[in-house]
Amino acid sequence: MPKLCPKLILEGTRLTYKTEIAFMLNEHPRIVGPRKYRYHSPLISAEWCAFTNFPWGRGLINFEPQEEAMAIETYQTWARLFELQRYYSWIIDRFHISTQAYQLKNSGKRYDFRWLEDRLLPLGFRIILCSRTAASFEAARAERLKVSGKPSQYDDLQLFIEEQALMISLIEKSILPIMTVDISDNDVPRAVEKIADWLEETGGLYLDG
Repeated sequence: MPKLCPKLILEGTRLTYKTEIAFMLNEHPRIVGPRKYRYHSPLISAEWCAFTNFPWGRGLINFEPQEEAMAIETYQTWARLFELQRYYSWIIDRFHISTQAYQLKNSGKRYDFRWLEDRLLPLGFRIILCSRTAASFEAARAERLKVSGKPSQYDDLQLFIEEQALMISLIEKSILPIMTVDISDNDVPRAVEKIADWLEETGGLYLDG
């Protein structure tokens, strides 16, 4: 059979179960093939706070103006790495759409990542937007507070509702193939199966050439 090498970017605001979906996708036999044992296939994130030496610091999404050059270079480095390892599966939990949304809302600066998408498109990258209804955020917060190391970040759910609307408007301008998954019912396995169906139906599991 052809080699499975899907490339997915999961986007969405907090409490949309992006990380849970990413982990399950990364071990799903329809996505990455059957496995006799567990190994470390790539699952990366722009949400890593790698620019500062303290927890919940800054990184590729929430960088400050003096860190802009470093952030852009990081995106360029990721793009080059993907190009060099094009025949592998890459699952990304938040990426350039999250950066655009955060920077536009918090600094008023609009970043144009068309150059990045121009490089990602030939590699087969796709965007999965994880969303939920406004009414469903409360129940999702209650579940997250059971395990969160920083509960205060979930105090104002209106921020997430507004960010979701902003991200939808940004994703609509993307040139990458897009699928929206409604996770209002908190059913992660169902969402993963829908993503697998979409990839199978649209040729997103393989890379030609």
